[in-house]
Amino acid sequence: MNHSGATAKIQAAGGLRTLSFESDAKLQLASGDVIAPLTIAFETYGTLNAAHSNAVLVCHDVLNDQFVASPNPLTGRPPWWPRIVGPGRVIDTNRLFVICANVLGGSMGTTGPNALARDGKPYGLRFPQITIADTVRAQAMLIEALDIPNLFLVIGAGLGGMQALNWASAYPKRVFACATVASAARHTAQNIAFGELGRQAIMADLDWRNGAYYAHGVRPSKGLAVARAALQMPSVSERDVRARFETAHASERLGFALEHQPGVIERFDANAFLYLSRAMDGFDLGADFGGRLANAFQGGQTRHGVFAFTSDWRYPPEESRAIARALIAAGADAAYIEIESEQGNDSYLGEDSAFEAALTGFIDSAAAARGLALQTGAN
Repeated sequence: MNHSGATAKIQAAGGLRTLSFESDAKLQLASGDVIAPLTIAFETYGTLNAAHSNAVLVCHDVLNDQFVASPNPLTGRPPWWPRIVGPGRVIDTNRLFVICANVLGGSMGTTGPNALARDGKPYGLRFPQITIADTVRAQAMLIEALDIPNLFLVIGAGLGGMQALNWASAYPKRVFACATVASAARHTAQNIAFGELGRQAIMADLDWRNGAYYAHGVRPSKGLAVARAALQMPSVSERDVRARFETAHASERLGFALEHQPGVIERFDANAFLYLSRAMDGFDLGADFGGRLANAFQGGQTRHGVFAFTSDWRYPPEESRAIARALIAAGADAAYIEIESEQGNDSYLGEDSAFEAALTGFIDSAAAARGLALQTGAN
């Protein structure tokens, strides 16, 4: 099905570039509901080659957005993956065409709870429940509208890694290579508990107004701040958490603060957190294939790189090893890379030369197999 032409229009306003699908291009959800019309906000970097064979889709985590390699014009927040995506970087935009779309249900331009429904009012809790598979189907509509028959690489961490795995499972002929970074094929009980803590904090905020805070000109910022802390807590290393506690204890403070990224609480939609965290907690790729994760990749030709960090207790290495074992059982071309790190789940966002070198090697190897003459790597 071709969504280009009259059914989809690219627009740019207020610092956001969007692709708006008209009502005839419906997004069918796993729940049976339909979203139409649909808007997807996205950014691109680099140039699509003549063969349309050098496209990379970067899938972001919960509190990130489409501005992977450029400052967010609305929040002023710097790019969230500048060491990985950009000219001369690991994903070299001098040679690759990078697409990063705001996730379905997000709060940075893609249709979600804060978007206007047909009655001209924000969806709020009227927005239908969504899954990771729904998000991937929306992205597939975007990729098709951009006239890209298949992707050289899909890559993501956390929520983004779940999307990358779902891409490789749902569209194996449209994904040449897949890099799953610090993620899992299903959430642990610990992650589900932290997600529920965050949701309860938002809903307990008096400014939440049963999800209808838009009409009252308020935002449940206190609840969202707690939700963000619940999400961030398992993302830092155990050593870092203990060090912060000991510092607070020594100065007789009752608690300690986690780092606050400018613009996150101020611009992120609280209802979006409810929907996205629920989608993550409900993700179980193996359950859709008879309870055997290997079945999700059976017969696929996608090349896989699965990356984990030793100090990550949000997505411990064992979660990534389980993915790698399933891929190998399915006969997939798969590599498992475990990086020694002390920065926890956030390792993929920082300066980690071992991770960058390993990811460069994976991408270069895939590029050679694809027939792309690439010499990637950070400057």
